[in-house]
Amino acid sequence: MNVTTFEALACPLDGTPLRREGSTWRCPAGHSYDIARQGHVHLLPVQQKRSRGPGDSREMVAARRRFLNSGAYGPIAAAVSRAVLAQVPAATAASCLDAGCGEGYYLRQLAAAGSDGPDLALIGIDISRWAVAAAAGQDRRPSWVVASNANLPVQSRTLDCVICLFGFPVHAEFARVLKPGGLLLQADAGDDHLRELREIIYPSLKPRHSAPAPAVEGFVALPGERVRYALDLRDSESIADLLAMTPHLYRASATRRAQVGRLTALSVTVDVSLTQLRRGASG
Repeated sequence: MNVTTFEALACPLDGTPLRREGSTWRCPAGHSYDIARQGHVHLLPVQQKRSRGPGDSREMVAARRRFLNSGAYGPIAAAVSRAVLAQVPAATAASCLDAGCGEGYYLRQLAAAGSDGPDLALIGIDISRWAVAAAAGQDRRPSWVVASNANLPVQSRTLDCVICLFGFPVHAEFARVLKPGGLLLQADAGDDHLRELREIIYPSLKPRHSAPAPAVEGFVALPGERVRYALDLRDSESIADLLAMTPHLYRASATRRAQVGRLTALSVTVDVSLTQLRRGASG
């Protein structure tokens, strides 16, 4: 398999195709976007930002990078890669977007898992400039883009697959950029995900009332998968990194954060639901 950059980018200001000219992407109207030294491009206009520095901070990105590179979520990455490679065209080149790619771990694992499969054009998008810079610094083969899932700078109907892992899905945008018949793969925390950590963070856990997933306009549901296993964290650094890469860090009181900080070992349940959706042939 040959991993390549995805080049069907669109101008975030007017939606027209971007064309690369040296170290710059340009649209027909003359809007230009320089490629950073690390290899990524910033396609998040100021009017699409909700804050000055949206997304994960540099510290959160560093924690996530250390934790994921340890292999702690390897079974999740393996399940994602299997699902993608089973659905993309086997005999032709395929393209895949990671919407909310973070520091690029899951795309790198997909590239490694598909070594005997079709050529893959990969693109990772995240609203955090720190995350995208970290992703580009680890693997320059995919296209890495600072952008929002709500306004994907991608030309319509150009992708075979979109993955959105623990992120914020925008189904209308995903339907727009996927080819008819393309795959959308979502990963979401299950009821027991990190339960043991949450029991320390919160005074009590609210029971979750599971209900059938609602239909998503423009998509047909496919059989999903549940990834569940025990994860043993054997040092305080790993525990701190796990907490730092979750929203629980900001929801916890100082007292309970300190309680977690004193731990030197913790066994947690990993419980993740993978949902597969097929893009309809029309629309």
